[in-house]
This record gives sequence, structure tokens and C-alpha cells, in this order.
Amino acid sequence: MDLDWILNHLGEERDRYFGAVAPPLMQSAIFSFPTVAAMREQARDEFGHHFYTRGNNPTVEILRRKLAALEGAEDCLVFASGAAAIAAGVIAAVSAGDHVACVQKPYSWTRHLLAELLPRFGVTASFVDATEPAHIEAALTPRTRLIVLESPNSLTYELQDLAAVAALARARGVRTLCDNSYASPLNQSPLAFGIDLVAHSATKYLNGHGDVMAGALCGPQALLREAFRGPFMTLGAIPSPHDAWLLLRGLRTLPLRMQRCAATAARVVAFLEAHPKIERVWYPHSPSHPQHALALRQMRGASGLLSVAIRCDDVCGVERFCDALRRFLLSVSWGGYESLACPTAAFLPAATRTTPKPGHVPANLVRLSIGLEEADVLIADLAQALDKV
Repeated sequence: MDLDWILNHLGEERDRYFGAVAPPLMQSAIFSFPTVAAMREQARDEFGHHFYTRGNNPTVEILRRKLAALEGAEDCLVFASGAAAIAAGVIAAVSAGDHVACVQKPYSWTRHLLAELLPRFGVTASFVDATEPAHIEAALTPRTRLIVLESPNSLTYELQDLAAVAALARARGVRTLCDNSYASPLNQSPLAFGIDLVAHSATKYLNGHGDVMAGALCGPQALLREAFRGPFMTLGAIPSPHDAWLLLRGLRTLPLRMQRCAATAARVVAFLEAHPKIERVWYPHSPSHPQHALALRQMRGASGLLSVAIRCDDVCGVERFCDALRRFLLSVSWGGYESLACPTAAFLPAATRTTPKPGHVPANLVRLSIGLEEADVLIADLAQALDKV
């Protein structure tokens, strides 16, 4: 993968845009045609032509080409959010009466889609401990049409053996979709393991600046055209050209940002694993992670997202720790230049704060997103906050 070419040159036909170094922002909703015949021709294939920005746009197309190349895919569709990208990939694959197998602890809106929304239309789902391919295989039924993966997931970082799951899915004629937001295309290539579709919350590492909501779905053009004709064009969850332009800017520094946050995260993890007030650290590239060997085999590198369990008697200790942080902002999401802390307790009903349901995350878990600050600064902030527990 020639990162320099993809990030800085692919799709940027500068001779068409006055030699501009930055890619153009085509902030236009519609496009005109010299003749009725030309209009008719482009209307027949909005997937590949600039007819109406709800379908395709020149700035968005540059981004599509870059993201597809990063994932080793034939093509890519860009959405207004990662949730929209995953929903489109799922909806395009299923009909009433079908079944979906999904990892046990997916992104919350993936769970909502599968557990709350789609059952209203006759689609059922099972949530499976997917750390072993055999568990997924046991959950498949004659009506299973799709397996939804998230490797690693974004709270407790369970991985799935992508090659093994892809092989069993192909043998059954079942489609696979993997959320690759945690790793980014730099650190993991699900398509290379046989996965059919790859989704991203581009809000996270791909953008990296905390100012864009977007998603991406990468894979074979035939499957993406299917999604384009259905949920993409019908539901209209598209990014604006300006958001695509900001994402193109963010991609320029993706390798540098990933290297920096991973290096800092390694130092933060080492500090936290040795701290007496930390009960547990979840980080795939730590030897303490139960699937560390799979992470090394399947991923090219680490990211900056990790979770900790605070050693405390009740949720008040978690809140004291989070409220004392000064360099970590309390916020959802992750993957930007700023470091963030997100406590599970903020989203749990009072009754589940001490006894979470099986398969759910513990109430004393705090997710930390490592940004671009100096490691010593972040470690000092964590140390003083842990003193308050």
C-alpha cells in the first residue's frame, strides 16, 4: 500500500483544478448537462456520475477513491455517520424473515438497529460471544444472511478471527460486515481476510480533528451498488461536500497521528497496569489482553483507544476520578487530536451500576482515547485523578 500516493495524490487530478495542491470543494447540490442525451446517460448511473449530490459529488468521489484504496476495496460509499454506513450495509443484505448474527457488544447504535428497529420489519438478530469462531457458527440458522463483526470492539476490545469467520460464512453463503473503526485501514485490512464489507465511523481516526461526522462502507462494487440503489439513495444519509473536504484534509496526517497516539497509549497502558487503583486494563496490544496473540497476527499496529476498570467500592469513585481529570475531556467518541474519557456509569441506569447484565460492560469501566498530547502530561493527569479515588 503506497500511503504517500493514496493520501496525497490519488484522485487529485490537479491539471483539472488550476494546479491547486488542496483538493477542490465542489459545494454544489446539482450539475448541469449540455444536452438531454447527456443528462439521460448520467441519470442512468448516479453511482458513477455527477448527477445530483445526494448520489455523487466530485469532492466526495475523491474521498471515496482514497478510502477504497486504503481498504484495498473496489469502491467505497461515504455516509453522514458511521451508524448510517453500518445500517446501509445491514439493510442491503436482509429482508423480512432473515436472521443476523452479531458480536456480543457492538457499537450501541448497531445494537439498536438489530435489536430494536429491524425486528419491527421481521428481521431477527442474535448477539454472540464471537471470540471463538465456533460460537458464531453455532448461532447461524438457515435464515442467517449476515454476520456483523467489530474487531476489536470499542469498549472491551474483543477481537474476532476474521479469516476463520469469513471462511465459515462463505461456506454457508452468508455475507460478512466488519466495523474497522478501532484499527483504521492502516492497522487492519478485513477484506484481505475474506470479509465482504468494511465499515468505518470516519468521525474517528480517519478525520482525526473532532469536527466532522461521517461514515464509510468499503467493498466490492457489486455489493456497494446494491446498497446505493437501496438505503443510500432512499434514506439520503449522505455527507456534505464540505465534510468530505474536511475528511480529505484529515487523511493527510493519518499515519502520523496513528503512530503518535499508539506510542503514547503504550506508555499510558504501562503506567495504568502498574497502578494499585486500576483493577484491569483493556488494550489489544498489551500482553495482558486475552487475545493479544490474535491482535499481533491480524493487526499491523495499535491505536490509542483503551479502557480501564477503576478499583473502587461504588460508582462514586469512578465519578471522582473522571471529575478530577484536567487534560482528558469528558466526552463521547474518540480518535481525535484531543484525549477523552468516557465513563460507562454515565449511561447506566442506577440499578445496573453495580450488577451489570451478563455480556454488558462493567459500571467501573472508563474508556480513554489517547490524543496527541505529550505522554508525560497525560500520565500526570491520570495519576492526580486516581489520587482522588
